[in-house]
Amino acid sequence: MTLDSVKIMRIHLDCVKIGVMTTTSRPYHHGDLATALLDAAQDELAEKGIEAFSLRGVAKRAGVSHAAPAHHFKDVQGLLTALATRGFERFVQRQSEFRRRAEKDARSQLVASGLGYVVFATENPALFRLMFGSNRTNFEDEHLGHAASRAYDELVIHVARAKGLDVHAVEDGHAMLDADFMQDVAASWAVAHGLADLLVAGRMESIGTLPAKARHSAIAAVLRRVIT
Repeated sequence: MTLDSVKIMRIHLDCVKIGVMTTTSRPYHHGDLATALLDAAQDELAEKGIEAFSLRGVAKRAGVSHAAPAHHFKDVQGLLTALATRGFERFVQRQSEFRRRAEKDARSQLVASGLGYVVFATENPALFRLMFGSNRTNFEDEHLGHAASRAYDELVIHVARAKGLDVHAVEDGHAMLDADFMQDVAASWAVAHGLADLLVAGRMESIGTLPAKARHSAIAAVLRRVIT
C-alpha cells in the first residue's frame, strides 16, 4: 500500500467518524423521536398554518427522514391528532398554573381558569385553532377524546364550585341534567372562548396591545364581570 493510499484511507476514516458523531449527537434518540416530531409539528403549524402543513415539512424541520413522521403517526391526520392531544394537556396545565396563583375562593378560581384559557390561546394561536376549529383532527381517537373531555370536565367542575354546587353531583353526572346549570357552563365557556378568539384574531386592540401584566388584569376583569 502506498503512502498516498494510507492518507486517503485515514481521511475516509476521519469522515466516517465525523458522520457517526453528527448522527449520534442529534438532539433526540429513538425513545424521544415522537416528542421531537411533535415539537417540529407545532413549529411547522405556527409558521405555515394548517393549510400548508405537511409531513415532509415536519420531517425536514426535525432533521429526520421523510418516512419518520408517517412511521410514528401514520398520516397527517394522525400527527395533527397527536398534536391536538398534547395541546389539550398543556391547555389544562396552563389553567392550573393560573389557579395556583389566584385567590382560593371558587369564583376567583373560575376566573383564573378563564384567564389561563385565554392566555394559552394567545400564546399558541395556531395550536388553539387546531384544537377548536379544525376538521383535520380525529376526535374519535381515544387519546384526543380523553384529553378534550378532561378540559371540559375541569370547566364544569369549577363552574359548579362557583355556583356552590356539590362537586360529587357533577362527577356522577346528576348536575348535567340541570338545564340552568348547563347554561351557566355554556356562558362561562362562551365568554372565555370569545375573548380568546377575538384576541388571537387581533380584534380587541384595547386589551391585546397592553403589556402582559395589564393585559392579564384586563382579561380577568372582563371575565369577573360576566362569569357566574
